[in-house]
Amino acid sequence: MSSQKVAVVTGASQGIGAALVAAYRKLGYAVVANSRTIAPSDDPLVLTVPGDVAEPGVGARIIEAGLREFGRVDTLINNAGVFLAKPFTEYTDADYDLVLGVNLRGFFELSQSTAEAMLEQGGGHIVNITTTLADHALSTVPSALASLTKGGLNAVTKSLATEYASRGIRVNAVAPGVVRTPMHPAETHEFLAALHPVGRLGEIDDIVDAVIYLEGAAFVTGEILHVDGGQLAGH
Repeated sequence: MSSQKVAVVTGASQGIGAALVAAYRKLGYAVVANSRTIAPSDDPLVLTVPGDVAEPGVGARIIEAGLREFGRVDTLINNAGVFLAKPFTEYTDADYDLVLGVNLRGFFELSQSTAEAMLEQGGGHIVNITTTLADHALSTVPSALASLTKGGLNAVTKSLATEYASRGIRVNAVAPGVVRTPMHPAETHEFLAALHPVGRLGEIDDIVDAVIYLEGAAFVTGEILHVDGGQLAGH
C-alpha cells in the first residue's frame, strides 16, 4: 500500500471545498476532489471526480476512484452541502429531496465506503461540515431542513466516533457560523455578520484552519468544533 496520504473533499470546486483541497496539498496529501461539475486538475496529485453525491452510487464511485488512483484514503471531508432558508411550511417535496440527498445520502455513501477502506488500512479520519444553526436556532433564519440534516450529522459524528474509536478511525465535525462564500450574496453580508457576537462573517480560512487542527489532533474524536464567532455561546 502506498505511503502517500490521501484526502477526499466533496463540494471541492469553490469556497471552503476548494480551499481545503489547497490546504491538504500543502500538507503533502494527494487529494480526490469532487463536485457536480469539476474541471480536471493539472496537478497529478489531485484527482477530480465529477458527480452529484445526492445520486445513489456516486459516493461509492468517488471513493473507488480514489482507491484506484492512490491506493488508500486517510481523510474524508464531507463538505458538499445544500442550505435553503425558508419558512417551514414553504418547503416543497423537491426541497426536501435536494437537501436530504446532498446532506445525508452524500454523507452516508461516502462515509460507508471510506470506513470500509479505513478499516482495512488500519485507521483514518472523517470530518463532517455541519452548522451552528443545528444547535442554536435563529428566528431570523428559518432553516428546518438544515437543522434536520446537519443536526443528524452532528449526532452521527458522535455515534461513528464511538463505534470506531478502538479501530483507529476518528470522526469529527466542524460547525461553522455564516461564512463569506459564493453562497451568500454581498447585499446579505451586513445582516449575516450581525448574527455573530464578534460582528463579522466567518472567512473560509477560519473553517480550513479548524479542519487542519482536527487533522493533527490525534486525541480528538467525536468533537463538534463550533467556528461561529460566538454564535453558539449566545447573543
